[in-house]
Formats: sequence, structure tokens, C-alpha cells
Amino acid sequence: MLHSPRLTSLALTIALVTGASLANAAEQAQPAAVAPTTVNAKAPLPLEELRTFAEVMDRIKAAYVEPVDDKTLLENAIKGMLSNLDPHSAYLGPEDFKELQESTSGEFGGLGIEVGMEDGFVKVVSPIDDTPASRAGIEAGDLIVKIDGAPTRGQTMTEAVDKMRGKIGQKITLTLVRDGGTPFDVTIARAVIQVKSVKAQMLEDGYGYIRITQFQVKTGEEVGKALAKLRKDNGKKLRGLVLDLRNNPGGVLQSAVEVADHFLTKGLIVYTKGRIANSELRFSADPADASEGVPLVVLINGGSASASEIVAGALQDQKRGVLMGTDSFGKGSVQTVLPLNNDRALKLTTALYFTPNGRSIQAQGIVPDIEVRQAKLTSEQDNENFKEADLQGHLGNGNGGADRPSSKAAAKKARPQDDDFQLSQAISLLKGLSITRDK
Repeated sequence: MLHSPRLTSLALTIALVTGASLANAAEQAQPAAVAPTTVNAKAPLPLEELRTFAEVMDRIKAAYVEPVDDKTLLENAIKGMLSNLDPHSAYLGPEDFKELQESTSGEFGGLGIEVGMEDGFVKVVSPIDDTPASRAGIEAGDLIVKIDGAPTRGQTMTEAVDKMRGKIGQKITLTLVRDGGTPFDVTIARAVIQVKSVKAQMLEDGYGYIRITQFQVKTGEEVGKALAKLRKDNGKKLRGLVLDLRNNPGGVLQSAVEVADHFLTKGLIVYTKGRIANSELRFSADPADASEGVPLVVLINGGSASASEIVAGALQDQKRGVLMGTDSFGKGSVQTVLPLNNDRALKLTTALYFTPNGRSIQAQGIVPDIEVRQAKLTSEQDNENFKEADLQGHLGNGNGGADRPSSKAAAKKARPQDDDFQLSQAISLLKGLSITRDK
């Protein structure tokens, strides 16, 4: 159970999302009540600015090269009002709002990338696993400089995202720049994105692995089931577990809290501070321990954002696990989805979240306990030399043990850690912890 003495309907409107994207994760909710004290209703209207607004609108209608109707001008004015607040506040039209609602169920249309803005360009925060974008080789940190030949510089993120959306099956060409190199094109077919948010498997005997690709409504429940399955597959309590939050762009706040609670038995998980009524929420852990206190390594990187940072920050502050990898993205703001009339909504930044020790992650990120940068692994042929046991007439083992002559190693089944340096380092750390703990 999650203890939150001031938990109201507002909590259900809060989601942590990484900008306008093809796969935003947020919860649908009823409009949150705003206390009268939070809005200065007695402040006089800025009449001069309102006159200027009306004059600009009239001038556009009268002098613009093509006719523009009032509805279009007013909607654009609303979009501009939201887009200039911060990168994560936005006005959602009917289609955008529908996509936002669908994304929490794990199925939506698009390319499968989370994006943000950097230096006027659209930047890939992270590709989502098993989507057209990830299969095409798009990586976190790539800059999208053109969409179907049209430069993205000068466009708002919402405009760029709208161009990347389209009919399922239609192809789109993105021009990318990676690590300051030469631009290159990637052509991708739009598809229905079905995202399974939790994947789990045994890496080695006694050592389990859980990857969370994003935080959807049922992610907390799925992690609980994954922990139970790993224990069942192992036949006994695990010796160690890797929780992989790399390239996880975030999602639903409540799910992040539930995931952290699976590994914690007491103490604060996260709290929020904002201006609207009841926005100061506190979430604490339940005594139940679904993870059975298993030694834990949490993997993060620059694509770990928002809800991922809540989980990583809580586990780090509570000293429940060792964080390994590179600095996280640094999104510590909370967006509230406020439905409007005509199937529209506002996605408005309403609060900041803080880790149990009071750290704000906004624009700083989570620093791992052990920095491990990703590297390419290459395996060398193991040319094993003769051993004592290969020599004719060798003495037997002093304790009566069986001989262990040299032999060609049998071909081993490929494992995720064989091609993933950070993951292999996480397993090595867990093994080291296991050895010292058993003594």
C-alpha cells in the first residue's frame, strides 16, 4: 500500500513525460481543482496587452498573404502560450489527446521514439525497444535535423512531432546527426507501436534481469509478476538482480512509485511541490518486500528520464541498490493533464518532484554510484594450453578429486551480457557482492 496523507484526485492527473513525443505517457484524468488562492482573481486584466493582441489578430486577418480564420489564429495563440512556458507544457488537440490516452495502455501509432529539443533541433531522448525506430538503429542523443527533407530548425517540437505522425505503413525519412558527425538518412515505416513495458529473464544461475522500457499504468503490477517469475525460474531466492532503466523516457508517476515500492520496505519514495491545490504529495513505501531484499544493481544512462529518475533516486537515497552507468536525463518536473471541452486538453507543468533526501533532479539528473560508459565488446578465441592433467603419468589430485584436463569449450548460447558492457559489469558487481556476503 502506498501511504499518501494528501493523496487526492490530482494524483491521478500527474504523469512524468519527456516533452512532446510520439509516445508520451500520461494518465487521463478529470480536471484538477485549482484553489482560489492559487490564482490571483483580483488582479486587473492587462488591458494594454489585450488591445495589442486584438490589434495583431486584426492585422493578420487583414494583411496576411492568405486568408486566416479566427479559429486557426486563436488555436495557434493558445499553442504559443503553452509552448513558451517550458518544453513539456503543451496544448493537446483531439488527436494529440487521444494519442496521449492510448500511450498509457502501451499501444499507439508512430515510430517509437521519445524526443526533446536541443539547440533548436529535435533530439532523440530514447528509442523504444522493439519498434521501427529501434530496429532502424536510431540511438539516444541523435539529432533529427530534417524530416522528409524539411529542416527541423525553427520548428516547434509539436510541429516536428506532427510531421512524424501519419498513416500506419507510410514511410518517413529522418535525417540524423550522431555525435557531431555527417548527416545521414534513415527511412522508417510508421506502425502501430505495441510496447511491453517490462521484460524479465535469468542471465545466469541465481542472477535475474528486469528491463522497464517505459512506465505505463500496469508497469508496477508487471514488475511484481516478473519478480515472482524470476524466483520461480531460479527455484530459490535470487543471488542478485539487475534493474535496467536505460533509455527509459518515463511515464506514469504512480507506476514509478509502485515499482520503487517493490524494492523498499520503509521510508519516503518521492514527494512533489507545486502551486495548485493538493499538489504537495508524499509517497512512502509499504513494509511488504516483493524483491526479498535481493542485492540490486540499477542501470541508468542519458536516456533515463522522469519516472526512471524517481525510481533510481529513491533506491539510491535509500541505499537499496547500486546505481551504475552514466548521468540520467534530468527531467524533474510533473505534468498534469487537464481535460478541456471538445476532447482537448492541457498538458501543464504543475510541480517539481524531489527524491527522499530532498534532491531536485531538474536539469541536473541522477549521478550513478559507479560510472560505467557503454563500450563494444569483442571476444577472442581461447586457445587453451596443455594442463598438468594432460601429461602422461601425472600424479592424481591430493584430495582424490577428478582430473580436469584441457578441453575445447563447447559453443555457448548467446546471453544479453555478452554484447552489453554495462550489463556485464553489473553482473560482475553482483557476483562480487555475493561472494563477500556469503563469507
